[in-house]
Amino acid sequence: MPEARAGAPALDETMMAMDVVDTIRHAERLVERELSGEERQTRLRDRLREIYASQGIEVSDAVLDQGIRALEEQRFAYVAKGQGWRRSLAVAWATRGRWGKAALAGLGVLVIGWGIWHFTVVAPRQREAAAVTRELQQDLPRTLRAEYDRVMAGTQDAAARAEAQRLLAEGEAAARAGHLTEARARRAALIELTDRLAAAYTVRIVNRPGEPSAVWRVPASNPRARNYYLIVEAVDRNGRPVEVPVTSEEDSRTARTARWGLRVSEAEFERVRQDKLADGIIDQPVIGQKAAGTLDTQWTVQTTGGAILSW
Repeated sequence: MPEARAGAPALDETMMAMDVVDTIRHAERLVERELSGEERQTRLRDRLREIYASQGIEVSDAVLDQGIRALEEQRFAYVAKGQGWRRSLAVAWATRGRWGKAALAGLGVLVIGWGIWHFTVVAPRQREAAAVTRELQQDLPRTLRAEYDRVMAGTQDAAARAEAQRLLAEGEAAARAGHLTEARARRAALIELTDRLAAAYTVRIVNRPGEPSAVWRVPASNPRARNYYLIVEAVDRNGRPVEVPVTSEEDSRTARTARWGLRVSEAEFERVRQDKLADGIIDQPVIGQKAAGTLDTQWTVQTTGGAILSW
């Protein structure tokens, strides 16, 4: 067996030095006591010799000195490497039994929560957005054009046709711009225009016992004046009530109704009043005709067209 290189400690001496270091390290209180103050190495060497002698082991001073120097230089101490991602991954895998079930349960809760949120919030919003897009790009342009065509086919009235053209242009522009509410409003206005043009009715003075046929009002803006109204109703050719849009000149409220107060001159008011006072019957109750395909009612009495909805 080849001889050890000159100056290199023998293997058994190195092993003994490592044992010395281990003995010192596991006797932490001894280290704290013996390595503090002057002459610490001498006292430590004596103490270590006593420890090994009690175990029947003879250790030379050279080995003890080598062990003490190794301890001070941390030659045989284990120093943990940095906390790299590989080490963290290995530690996580090795300890998966402790945290795996909890992590799996947490992941399950997250998945279930995401599913509930997706199907109750995200999916309905996506469907609603898709429906709005379809309405703006397909449904509204189609129905706007259809209602416009109905108006144009049902009337030669210049005012009605011009109104239909305006509503169609505004509705299509609103749909292209993504303004859903405005586009819907123009479609509703076209539908109402179509219905107004299609309606045919007679306007007559209410002529029934116990119901007023005419009233007068004092306007709030002029307490010294009076406004006169005939209470009228719209009926079809079978005498059934027909609801029409009426706007009150007192509060600008618009409502669909079959009965309203039509503003007339004082002379017309007096004529109707005297006619009813004579025998309780109005001899000529019909005062207007609305023909299909037109917007305006043809009146047989002098009227401003003003109206009231209550009296």
